[in-house]
Amino acid sequence: MRARERTDASGDAEFGEWMSARQGALVRTAYLLTGSQHAAEDLVQATLTKLYLAWDRISDRQHVDAYARRALVNEHRSTWRRAHRRLEVLSDAVPEAPQAASEYDGEREAVWQFVQGLPPRQRAVIVLRYYEDLSEAEIADLLGISTGTVKSQASRALASLRDRVPAREEDR
Repeated sequence: MRARERTDASGDAEFGEWMSARQGALVRTAYLLTGSQHAAEDLVQATLTKLYLAWDRISDRQHVDAYARRALVNEHRSTWRRAHRRLEVLSDAVPEAPQAASEYDGEREAVWQFVQGLPPRQRAVIVLRYYEDLSEAEIADLLGISTGTVKSQASRALASLRDRVPAREEDR
């Protein structure tokens, strides 16, 4: 199928302005979903390409951000099912972790490492809930699952994180 050629220069300019304003936020969300800067940039590129091709059909420009976020999450979900994503790369050498600037940064980095280790759906729920501050209903709509599934995935993810993250002395 050939992509249709765009002839509307004002639509291109409008898309360019929107993209310039929102690309950083999309990359941030994609990074939180993927855990890799390179994978995040690839994910955003694929999403922006699809969005650009659909730009003329988006009639309600007030909801472009929501449309883009949904497209980003859907594109990420499709990578879960691809076989090449399931392959593991084994290595004899363990890479050195960067040194944290403060105790808080170290704790935050440690928690983020645990979040990255969650299964893809649980990670998506945690990222959308706590990093993107979306409601359970919004997450359910974005991921195409029920609100109950969002709640159970979040509960399992948080329980897993509680088991993995060591308790701080002041929290005991």
